[in-house]
Amino acid sequence: MLKLFRQCSVFTNWVSSIRVGLLGNLEPRRGFFSISEDIELKELMEYMDSLKNYEKSGVPVGAGTDSNDGFDLGRMQTLMELMGSPHFKFKAVHIAGTKGKGSTTAFLSNILRAEGYSVGCYTSPHIRTIRERITLGRSGEPVSAKALNCIFQESKKNVDCAIEVENGYISHFEVLTALAFTLFAKEKVDIAVIEAGLGGARDATNVIPSSGLATSIITTIGEEHLAALGGSLESIAMAKSGIMKHGCPVVLGGPFLPHIECILRDKALLMNSPVVLASDTRNKSKINGFSMLDGRPFQSCDIVIQLESDLKLSIELLDLKLFMLGSHQLQNAVTATCAALCLRNLGWRISDASIRTGLQQTHLLGRSQFLTLEEAEALGLFGATILLDGAHTKESAKALMDTIMMTFPESRLILVVAMANDKDHLGFAREFLSGGHLEGVICTEANIAGGKTRTTAASVLRNCWIQASKELSPDIVHDQMTECQDFSKVQLVGLSASRKRPLLAAVPSFQDSMKIANQILRGRTRDQSHITVITGSLHIVASTLATLNA
Repeated sequence: MLKLFRQCSVFTNWVSSIRVGLLGNLEPRRGFFSISEDIELKELMEYMDSLKNYEKSGVPVGAGTDSNDGFDLGRMQTLMELMGSPHFKFKAVHIAGTKGKGSTTAFLSNILRAEGYSVGCYTSPHIRTIRERITLGRSGEPVSAKALNCIFQESKKNVDCAIEVENGYISHFEVLTALAFTLFAKEKVDIAVIEAGLGGARDATNVIPSSGLATSIITTIGEEHLAALGGSLESIAMAKSGIMKHGCPVVLGGPFLPHIECILRDKALLMNSPVVLASDTRNKSKINGFSMLDGRPFQSCDIVIQLESDLKLSIELLDLKLFMLGSHQLQNAVTATCAALCLRNLGWRISDASIRTGLQQTHLLGRSQFLTLEEAEALGLFGATILLDGAHTKESAKALMDTIMMTFPESRLILVVAMANDKDHLGFAREFLSGGHLEGVICTEANIAGGKTRTTAASVLRNCWIQASKELSPDIVHDQMTECQDFSKVQLVGLSASRKRPLLAAVPSFQDSMKIANQILRGRTRDQSHITVITGSLHIVASTLATLNA
């Protein structure tokens, strides 16, 4: 059959111009792609843009479930067979979960790099360039344009053949996953850390065999992609538990609702998989306080793990400096630490010092990312503290608000928000409105995966915030109030300041939203400190960073 596949005939965006490391222990680099790099990736990107891209179009109902409506993992098996089954040629850690996958992947990858391992890392989505999704080796730098293009050219005939055999149904994510796995095999990485795209059971990354899986991780279970994953928390838990493999240990992040934890533990028992619960109450991890180092805020933490359940794990890391802020990031760090200890239990050489170093060197674009004063001024926000965070669910909104209240307890808050149309806009708004200290909320728009298909109109977002404000009774000024109909956005800023009420406005243009935010900042009193948070999706983070380098 494989020979027949190989004989079949060939089946006949956005690339950012900024070079930057998404993961790793180096600061993101400011700079531009060379012309040669743009040319080198041009054919690949045109090819990828011709494929079905669910990030751009949205995920179908039931796509991530183990049902007749679910993604067909058989397509991915066909593609991998044609590519020479590279997924059998390296060891892997597989990570699924509603929130925390990207951060946990970054933490664990950096721990392994600190120990000296050559690590393949596969994540999604990207901020500036598709290369960010694949990192290789010990540096944590994105795969080079040359290496990515070479593996594409070597693989193209086999990908074409798989597309023809599968009647054109091979997707953007499936092809990129296959290219990443092929690179990991070719480069002979010591271990790969792989983030699932959607769910787990039917995700393209779930072709990883039991023989290659070192450990699986499920970070959290929440309601994101509810329709695509069966319509309930229980169905989401079942979908994500699909990454468990027979006899392979599983780290559960959490904390989970009791019945959700039972679903995950029952699946682990069925798979004969030892379970490590990172949120076990016997773990005494805590945040001690916040400080600054070289102009960057960090939280001083203790991570103390003492577990004697299915596996015996222990470590004590005191006065750990985490540049990923918030209690949720501490939990992600604990989850990654438990995974590292599991690997050590399996015979991998991982020292306590490497765990400390890896955790302390981790940062991600768009997660608790503070801009410099120069960058704030480039956005037109003079003298402002600017935080970028890709929070896009009610859970992540709460985590972000909690982080802001811990780090800037007296500051007034200005939000600039853009979201995809398949998110819980109302739940997102409620979390911020419940937190207090709001000076203004500016609803805006950002392209998603290079298009507008999934973008939520600024006016729709504003109406959700109005509804949430009525439920929670905060006294706000917004541009749909009868007495404000004839006011310009700038006049509304003045009206809001005079009445000492927060402003809510819809401003579709990102550039114009920055102007309104600056107007609010200019109207503040000298004794007030403000923080401006740009949030709602990683896509508005990408728009912000692109604006800085335009």
